[in-house]
Amino acid sequence: MADNISVLISEEELDKRIRELGAQISREYEGKELHMICVLKGGVFFMVELAKRITVPVSLDFMAVSSYGSGTVSSGSIRIKKDLDESIEGKDVLIVEDIIDSGRTLSHLLSLLRTRHPASIELCTMLDKPERREVKDVHVRYTGFVVPDEFVVGYGLDYDQKYRNLPYIGVLKE
Repeated sequence: MADNISVLISEEELDKRIRELGAQISREYEGKELHMICVLKGGVFFMVELAKRITVPVSLDFMAVSSYGSGTVSSGSIRIKKDLDESIEGKDVLIVEDIIDSGRTLSHLLSLLRTRHPASIELCTMLDKPERREVKDVHVRYTGFVVPDEFVVGYGLDYDQKYRNLPYIGVLKE
């Protein structure tokens, strides 16, 4: 463990919860095919582990998006850095995120993807920070863990591209 990180959610807790989410999603999509879209980069660790635990047929795609504006303040608009490789028209779509806080970028992403006419579109996040939510129209169907408003790293989440490979979720101490 890195000296400046305290464990918030252990590897065992993550594994158990991802198994539970996989079972729930499998039940709710029984008889259907599920098209999972990962929002890169942080969500990839979570999506791969989740997909392995879903028993219905699954296809995967990836998007990279960024909110832009001055400095660290999001304008609420998004820029597509990598778009989907295939159409989602008529598909049951599950967007997989690593963490949701303000919800601004995700709100715009959901609006954009709905214009592409999926059969359904739902949201799954490993971590949710509802205290930070600024946009109320972001409905998270599947949540791994609700976490406090602290800076978290590990299991795909990074600080300056570091700590993504930690097998647990930790709080970065100052």
